[in-house]
Amino acid sequence: MIKRTLYFGNPAYLRLKNEQLEVNIPGADGMDKLIGNTIPIEDIGVMIIDHSQITITHGLIHKLLDNNVALVTCDPTHHPAGLLLPLSVNTLQQDRFTDQINASEPLKKQLWQQTIKAKIKNQAALLEISGTNAQTMRIWSNEVTSGDTLNHEARAAAFYWKSIFAPLIPDFIRGRKEGYPNNLLNYGYAILRATVARGLVGSGLLPTLGIHHSNKYNAYCLADDIMEPYRPYVDQKVLELVKQQQGKETELTKETKQLLLSIPALEITIEGQRSPLMVGLQRTTASLQKCYAGENRKLIYPDL
Repeated sequence: MIKRTLYFGNPAYLRLKNEQLEVNIPGADGMDKLIGNTIPIEDIGVMIIDHSQITITHGLIHKLLDNNVALVTCDPTHHPAGLLLPLSVNTLQQDRFTDQINASEPLKKQLWQQTIKAKIKNQAALLEISGTNAQTMRIWSNEVTSGDTLNHEARAAAFYWKSIFAPLIPDFIRGRKEGYPNNLLNYGYAILRATVARGLVGSGLLPTLGIHHSNKYNAYCLADDIMEPYRPYVDQKVLELVKQQQGKETELTKETKQLLLSIPALEITIEGQRSPLMVGLQRTTASLQKCYAGENRKLIYPDL
């Protein structure tokens, strides 16, 4: 079942009532008034809080975490800044933590090889959809070695980012603090990262312990690893927005946020079957858990 992504960008009072999320907004007389219907918490996958005057009760937070909802908070610039996830939602938590912690270096290098091959293939597919010849990238994807020791990921990235927005933004540079449309990419990746972290926790894994990323200040190294082949889906959505805006620089608006918030519901193809991205991610994280447990050697990733 596809879960909903909820966004709150205005002053509100959020509480738990009858085991459901109830939304209240400040009234002109200073009293709160109920708006709309209550929302079943079991239908929520990601919830984004984007206003300094939003109040959320502890009872609601507990219920959200109990249902493995990724709770995202935003900074004053309206970009995602924090992510709250449950510590345990899996009945075999200790066994799965142990398998993950004890994963051998050769296994992690093989998993990273599969991850980078899938990422480059999906980047190549998006370039081809956009009318760019990406045969070289497909060759590179087949040449990725265990652990990507030759760094084909960086080589492919240089070609990819030079090409993807070129028709509309010839001088585009990819970077978190660079110009448009990096603001859209950063926002989309943050939504994707929260969705991936949620899937990892649901599979009984620690989002902190990566197979490649290992920054000691990063609490979501594994999420950053597993999201790599899914990034081109965000890029595709941003590319659509750039085309609609004819390459003209724009800030994050309510409309663009709404489109980017649909990322968890995007249709993807994984092992020949179509499903929402969030559901496909659950298959990916479940396959990773099986690799850690020695039950499988293959990660399941989507094909763009």
